[in-house]
Amino acid sequence: MRDIMQDFLHFLRIEKGLADNSISSYERDLRQYITYLQEEEKIESINDVERQHVRGLLNQMKEQGKSSASISRMISTLRSFHQFIVREHQISNDPTLHIERPKKERQLPKVLSNEEVEHLLEVGGEKPIELRNKAMFETLYATGLRISELLSLKIDDLHLLMGFVRIVGKGGKERIVPLGKPAQDAIQAYVDYGRDALLKKQKNDALFLNHRGNTMTRQGFWKVLKAHARNQGIFKEITPHMLRHSFATHLLENGADLRAVQEMLGHADISTTQIYTHVSKSRLKDIYQDYHPRA
Repeated sequence: MRDIMQDFLHFLRIEKGLADNSISSYERDLRQYITYLQEEEKIESINDVERQHVRGLLNQMKEQGKSSASISRMISTLRSFHQFIVREHQISNDPTLHIERPKKERQLPKVLSNEEVEHLLEVGGEKPIELRNKAMFETLYATGLRISELLSLKIDDLHLLMGFVRIVGKGGKERIVPLGKPAQDAIQAYVDYGRDALLKKQKNDALFLNHRGNTMTRQGFWKVLKAHARNQGIFKEITPHMLRHSFATHLLENGADLRAVQEMLGHADISTTQIYTHVSKSRLKDIYQDYHPRA
């Protein structure tokens, strides 16, 4: 079985061109699988593996408290492995057929409070970097953009007089997202007094630039956000996506229509947007518990 595993890993590396980290993940899962078959089921030949043996490993993982994500990944690994065996070794038995993945655990997204957002958006100073940071943070919270969408904005995507930005999101789908007055003002100040200084006479149509005049990267934005949050006394772990989550949650808390929020977020399926209604209910319960005298 271990020889077949090595053949499979070679196939993934050479023919599929997977990265080393992906190969290591496959190998780790398969070593666990083969060890289980040999030690728990006393199986030495891959031809003797039946569906109940695969289910036995998955049940063991569940009993050990493994997450549904880990179990789903194991199922995916085993399916690929056995499909390879059927194809390359010309055997008909695939014990992973009709084994369903566990339902994915859906965790509520983490959001910032209104007060935390206000602190985060407090960016003083007139230096180009400070004007840029203010514009980036205001835009992200005002629009709920994905960080990739924010950093791919071009100058021509701005329509400040009309108060909106044009976004090309996942799958090349275009949408129009409104901008609030604070975000409009912050972007205008950055474009008028900061961007050209960062551009340094280079040619780049990206809206947000780093200090070398290149397009701001995800890693660069994350570092700026983390440092600014710490300076503002916000010590919880903050990610760019938390501003997107906060945008949606705060809109719904204040009575926004779910379909409108779906459109602004660029969600293809409204069920993806509905998670934010659960966040709102959860936050209402917390507020009730904290402030009602008879909670």
